Amino acid sequence: MHHTSSSRSFAFTGRASAVALVLAAGLAGPALAQEAPPPTTDVQQTAQDPAGDDRVLVTAIEVRGSNLRIEDATVLSYLPIRPGDTVDPVVLDVAVRTLSRTGLFADVQMGVQNGVLIVEVVENPIINQVIFEGNGALGDDKLSEEVTIRPRGIYTRARVQEDVGKIVELYRLSGRISASVTPKIVQLEQNRVDVIFEIDEGPETGLQAITFIGNQAFSDGELREVMVSKQSRWWRLFTSNDNYDPNRLDYDREQLREFYTNRGYYDFRVVSAVAELVPDGSAFSISLTVDEGDRYNFGTVDVVTENDRLNADFLKLIIPIHEGDLYESAKIEEAVDTLTYAAGSAGYAFVEITPSYRPNPETDTVDVTFNVREGQRVYVERINVIGNTRTIDPVIRRELALTEGDAFNRTLVERSRNNLRGLGFFKEVTVEEVRGSAPDRSVVNVTVEEQPTGELSVGAGFSSVDSFVVNLGISERNFRGRGQSVVARIEWGSLRQNLDFRFTEPKFMGRDLRAGFDLFHSRYDLSEFSSYDYRSTGAGLRLSYPLNGYTLLSTRYFLKADEVIVPSSFCSSGQGSSALCDQVGSFVNSSAGYTILVDRRNDPVRPTRGWVGTLRQDLAGLGGDVNYLRTEAEASAYWGVRPEWVVTAQFQTGYVSGWGGDPVRINDRFFKGGNSFRGFETAGLGPRDTLTTDALGGNFYVIGTLEMTVPNGLPEEYGIRTSVFTDVGTVGVLDDRYLFDPVTGLRNARIVDDLAIRGSAGISIHWRAPVGPIRFDISKIFAHEDYDKTEGFRFSTSTQF
Repeated sequence: MHHTSSSRSFAFTGRASAVALVLAAGLAGPALAQEAPPPTTDVQQTAQDPAGDDRVLVTAIEVRGSNLRIEDATVLSYLPIRPGDTVDPVVLDVAVRTLSRTGLFADVQMGVQNGVLIVEVVENPIINQVIFEGNGALGDDKLSEEVTIRPRGIYTRARVQEDVGKIVELYRLSGRISASVTPKIVQLEQNRVDVIFEIDEGPETGLQAITFIGNQAFSDGELREVMVSKQSRWWRLFTSNDNYDPNRLDYDREQLREFYTNRGYYDFRVVSAVAELVPDGSAFSISLTVDEGDRYNFGTVDVVTENDRLNADFLKLIIPIHEGDLYESAKIEEAVDTLTYAAGSAGYAFVEITPSYRPNPETDTVDVTFNVREGQRVYVERINVIGNTRTIDPVIRRELALTEGDAFNRTLVERSRNNLRGLGFFKEVTVEEVRGSAPDRSVVNVTVEEQPTGELSVGAGFSSVDSFVVNLGISERNFRGRGQSVVARIEWGSLRQNLDFRFTEPKFMGRDLRAGFDLFHSRYDLSEFSSYDYRSTGAGLRLSYPLNGYTLLSTRYFLKADEVIVPSSFCSSGQGSSALCDQVGSFVNSSAGYTILVDRRNDPVRPTRGWVGTLRQDLAGLGGDVNYLRTEAEASAYWGVRPEWVVTAQFQTGYVSGWGGDPVRINDRFFKGGNSFRGFETAGLGPRDTLTTDALGGNFYVIGTLEMTVPNGLPEEYGIRTSVFTDVGTVGVLDDRYLFDPVTGLRNARIVDDLAIRGSAGISIHWRAPVGPIRFDISKIFAHEDYDKTEGFRFSTSTQF
């Protein structure tokens, strides 16, 4: 039977989708009820076709409601219905949900009357301000960073509830488990609201005790040191790690697993970690039950590749694991890094390496197989430089060891990163590769974070070296963003006074040449160590260029006027020795030299492995009044035992000899002590006039240093680094004319020069203080001569430009 009616209409709201489904099934009455009071319009008056046909043709759309900010056109742009569409309750359900999901409206209702779709909306209010009340442990700034709602943003109940959860989580992470947050809304005119978070912080929940069950190989104390969570103690005033945090406890479980598996306990697991609130509710007590298992060694170690493009036998040779070694999980990660690096060096940027394990409980060994999925050879499609707000692109790109179109090489990527970090222009440098437009194409993103490179320094200080120092300097290591270095400095101290100007162009004439010049005037008052003053005025030219990716050759020429001043009465009375008095006067020094630097460190700023070595030679006598050949060599090697433990071994030596019948003058000899040999005063060891106690310097020196950086328990942001050291070496070998009496030919008894071995050990503390680097040395001498001048404590400052 077919029925018709003059008008067909129905109504729908965003809160009655279930009723709409009933209506769609033909079970609804002649009017659709709503959960909310009906609006004043007659949108909800509806007549249903007796045949149950609920489809209606929409001929027009009308938007109603309190849309003060949102225009009708905006509402219609989100609406998935247009005039001419045929709708039913299901279609209207979708439309209501679509508008609701925009977050712009607090309520949405729809209905069709005489072919007109009426859309009635109530806008969400605008947030006027966000207020936090009751917070003391966490400041407003910290809470504002956590919440998502902002002034002038749109208020929704869902977002407020989400922010309540974030605030509670933030308090929980700071050790306040019982914190609660109640949101309140204050209605204002023009549909605005103030959002108030009322916070009850509750008490801090500490950790009264951390105990272990089942541990045999390591004590409770040793395991507590592994964990980030710490027991509450009165001296832990500046940390929140002594508060209970379930997330931190999960991290601690992983730390314990890593600790054990890195010491051979392959089967180790944390059986349970139970946190119980103590009776008074002020703290938690944590009990961890562990199963250590047996101690394992590495069994068979193998490498499997998909084909011969990467030789499996060669890869097996370079991994740092051998059969029979103690099983250490860190070596697995190191092996994966080594294999990834080797594959990257061969041009395979996106190699995938998966280790598989086969434990053998009978023999307590673990067989490890590294499965290498090579991918295909990759070429650099594009290099993007990101984050350089001041340094121009060419300055960065010229430090990159690979260019667009090159085969991808991970060795060159790492070298590029080190080159950029070595500039000192950037706080952080990351180089990462992503897939390009084709499987064999890679895009390299070089992201840098600029840091200040200019410095205006005005300072005064006191140290055990100079007594007092006043300095004024201006420097710019990245002049005009072009990588040029400009330094102008005035320094005045009781020991030395300097005035110098230096300029360096890192890419001279557009080539890979570093060129520069120096102008300087210096005066050294050495009367405290040896009875003379030394003045030097001159200029120099420098030119450097790389021989390869890790070797740098530097050449230089300097012309300077040197003057040695000794009190006239000191020498005329015969009190001073010829080793000092023969040097009085002015001399022109014209010298040329070179330096070869080989740098194989893994990091130019904080190396943890590798070595660096230099060889320097200077020849004086290209004109002028002084003739000598000076040679110096230095080498340092680094071993990172752990991230906080780095061992450094250093060896340095030097020798200077006159030629053309010239002796080596006192200002050209080597003086060691102070910062160059800890435990001894400046010029505190080596040849000496025992009558006047003047240090005379030596033509030769050799010093060896063994130093280990150790953790000091202080946060890294304090900038304090601690190390233990030992220095061993000697200084000596004066020219014979100063050792023997020219009249009698006998040895001058007042001059001592015996090349005896000296040694010291102690602790050094380096502090990157706001006023500049400060260093403290506490030394114990274990080998010295009676005439040496020693010191057990020294502190000094330095200014870096």
